[in-house]
Amino acid sequence: MSSSPGRIFLSRIVGQEVFDPAGDQVGKLRDVVVAVRSARQRPRVVGLVVEVLGRRRVFLPIGRVTSLDSGQIITTGVLNVRRFEKRSSETLAIHELLDRTVSLPDQRGGTVYDLAMEQDTRRDWFIGTVAVQETGKRFGRRGATHVVDWDEVTGLVGEETAQGATHLLATMDEMRPADLANALLDLPAKRRTEIVGELVDERLADVLEELPDTVQVEILGVLDPERAADVLEEMDPDDAADLLGELPAATSEQLLALMEPEDAEDVRRLLVYEDRTAGGMMTTEPVILPPDATIAEALARVREPEIGPALASMVYVCRPPVETPTGRFLGIVHVQALLREPPSTLVGGLADNDIDWPRPDATLEQVASLLASYDMLALPVVDENNHLIGAVTIDDVLDHLLPEGWRERDPSPRPAEVTSRG
Repeated sequence: MSSSPGRIFLSRIVGQEVFDPAGDQVGKLRDVVVAVRSARQRPRVVGLVVEVLGRRRVFLPIGRVTSLDSGQIITTGVLNVRRFEKRSSETLAIHELLDRTVSLPDQRGGTVYDLAMEQDTRRDWFIGTVAVQETGKRFGRRGATHVVDWDEVTGLVGEETAQGATHLLATMDEMRPADLANALLDLPAKRRTEIVGELVDERLADVLEELPDTVQVEILGVLDPERAADVLEEMDPDDAADLLGELPAATSEQLLALMEPEDAEDVRRLLVYEDRTAGGMMTTEPVILPPDATIAEALARVREPEIGPALASMVYVCRPPVETPTGRFLGIVHVQALLREPPSTLVGGLADNDIDWPRPDATLEQVASLLASYDMLALPVVDENNHLIGAVTIDDVLDHLLPEGWRERDPSPRPAEVTSRG
């Protein structure tokens, strides 16, 4: 799809960097805010939603945009750093109009897969063009595509119908789970549910781990129990346990019974520990190796993409069995130590075990103190018989140290950067 002069398809600019007049990047474009008035009148573009440092989304009035169609977006000055809040008269073009079911002039049905904005003679921006894909008549075959004027389609204005998320999710492929979670927070619950319905289980699990407890519970509540159990299996055991702990006991037990027994067992072990203790914060899946494993094997393990940076910062050396709870815990080896030795070296000879490691009942403050004292990103948690039962990472500790609801809060804006909402 090509853009004619003065016409810009939104799929081409979503995710683009936003720069100030000095050429410094200030954020990324995440959506276009429009005022939808009627099926006949083209919606006026009010501004852009820009994601800035800290995953915060702010409003940029369209009048302060000097360039849109040059591969980058340039503004006239600083941004309003207050979190964007959509007004009742406004619509998010990307998040709320894509995948909307509409009818073409000849009554053929289809879904919106793109929109284009263009300027009029007064240099005001409007949504003037809608790209629609017909509903395929044969299973597995995509329907024809049409690019038509806004007033040639029906279904974009008025009563809301069930809406998919295929084309919207295509614009979000590059987003990290935390950024996608932030985007979901800005949406009405109905639209959030529609998007969740089309996320694959693994992606949804990653996103759930980044959402506030209340939204996690809301999303899990709209899923079929079988699918909810599948998503819980994809989550880290400690995050799954935290989420199940927010549910009524009967619901939690129902979901545990639907999970694979091995996954459910890991979660059940974590549910017995008090919140804000080492046991309540730990994961049962650190990188565990026997003492006769080589450095080459250890480096291969920590390179696995599903292992987060904090867990990948060290390996845990234990006598078999090497699943938690393990045999005797022999110590840790930092990834830096792995990089300094020949690949054939055995990890058992490098294990450090000279710290009094926390027990599962260690308090949040004790765990935080150990992480700070020894400049570590993670800590082993051992039982009274010196068996490794899990590891606490610094991100889990910060989750508990930050004020409740921190994911939904924004730092106070610096007065010099505040502009009017417009």
